[in-house]
This record gives sequence, structure tokens and C-alpha cells, in this order.
Amino acid sequence: MSTAADSLDRIPGGDLVERGIADLDAGRETAEALLVSVGGARLRSLGIDLPITIPGPEHKLYELLAKEKGNAAHSAYNALIRRLVSFERSLGCAS
Repeated sequence: MSTAADSLDRIPGGDLVERGIADLDAGRETAEALLVSVGGARLRSLGIDLPITIPGPEHKLYELLAKEKGNAAHSAYNALIRRLVSFERSLGCAS
């Protein structure tokens, strides 16, 4: 199954996944690209075609958030991970 990018935004968190895929395609190491890299294996198993993901994404995502958000990095990291998990669960139910 190959999930069309235009259908991802219909699922909660799909906007993050779409931006992450676009950023990975463009070679950008953004929070969204790192988030998609964190969920890479699961997203692929759900039928999403992904470009090559970024190695060690968990630590890189946290470091990026720490630079951007300081003491709020932990909360921001957990919120992004929750949105990714919610997206994965919703996509799994829709399949």
C-alpha cells in the first residue's frame, strides 16, 4: 500500500508527517524530518513511502528542540512524539 501524500492531512498529525517527508526529500534536518525519522520503520510498515531517514533522530530532535525552546524542550519533544503515535494509530485503524 502506498499512501498518497495528499491524504495524510486528513489524519491527525498528518500535517507534521507531510512536512517531515518534504523536508527529508529536500535534505533538511528539521523537527518534522527528525520526527518522521523517529517513526520511519512504523510509518513504512503502514504503507508510507519515505525517503532515507536521518540516523539517531531521537537525540537530534531533542537537541534541536533544546536550542529552540530551552527548558520547554522536554514538553515539546513529548508532544511531538504523542502526535506521531496518534497519527500512526489513526493510520493503522484507517488501513
